[in-house]
Amino acid sequence: MSDVLVVAEHRRGEIRDVSYEAVTAGRELADARGGDLHVAAIAGDVDAFAEDLNREGVDAIHTVGNGEEFDHNVYQTAVAALLDRTDADTVVTPNSVNGLDYAPAVAENRGIPLVTDAIGFEYDGGLTVTREMYGSKVETTVDVDGDRHVLTIRGGEWPAAEGVGDAAVESVEVDLPESGARVTGFEEVGGGDVDIADAEVLVSVGRGIEEEENLGLVEDLADALGATLSSSRPIVDNGWLPKNRQVGQSGKVVTPDVYIAIGISGAVQHVAGMKGSDTIVAVNTDPNAPIFDIADYGVVGDLFEVVPELIDEFA
Repeated sequence: MSDVLVVAEHRRGEIRDVSYEAVTAGRELADARGGDLHVAAIAGDVDAFAEDLNREGVDAIHTVGNGEEFDHNVYQTAVAALLDRTDADTVVTPNSVNGLDYAPAVAENRGIPLVTDAIGFEYDGGLTVTREMYGSKVETTVDVDGDRHVLTIRGGEWPAAEGVGDAAVESVEVDLPESGARVTGFEEVGGGDVDIADAEVLVSVGRGIEEEENLGLVEDLADALGATLSSSRPIVDNGWLPKNRQVGQSGKVVTPDVYIAIGISGAVQHVAGMKGSDTIVAVNTDPNAPIFDIADYGVVGDLFEVVPELIDEFA
């Protein structure tokens, strides 16, 4: 067995971008092992999801139409059924709240290794996974025993799969086990009405803004650009913006077309959440700030002078 099964993730009726990144990662691993790539769409509008997931390199798509949103029992049971049904021996899923819910159960049930939060891997007769530790300050490699694995991947580390494929689509019926618990609905608490992970342009503010009353300046820039406002952790810790606006290892991983970092030094914890952005623009007074190491464009200057100029330019 050398095939790979990618389990897609969706939220509020939309496939999450990290699912397409997982397809790319799964295709790489399947190619290295000489196998096929299977993709699973579980719960929700699986027919529509299957159409979205039919990207280049996908050999087969399996739909499991049980439920509407994520449910641990449904996902664990469906993945186990698909492993039995296909020749897949490796599962790839996003390193998300959902993925980390059922992936350990699948690994435990199968008695196979689980490696979480992968940022890269190589296969040369055996699987070697690259991870980060100690707040992304240390990069490590993990040699994984055997040919069967469960792997969760970090968002923003692989490009999203593109193109239109010709995968065969199969509907799979799954008998769910008896359980005393069932997910009946979701209520978002404190999440706000903005998901920065979906934004195409982000204007992100850091401790360089100095005071809460100065946030209005960066908000004006976001408005002028038609962008979404986000921040580094200190801004959220101070209570100046809600948690759903935080970018970074302890916040959200974002991959916008343009990421503008205003007054952000570029600590590794923050960079881990935005380094996959297509274009990074940084404004900082410190020419040695780490953010400039990954920025495509940088302005060494006082944000209180630079941002008004940008607003005038784009308003």
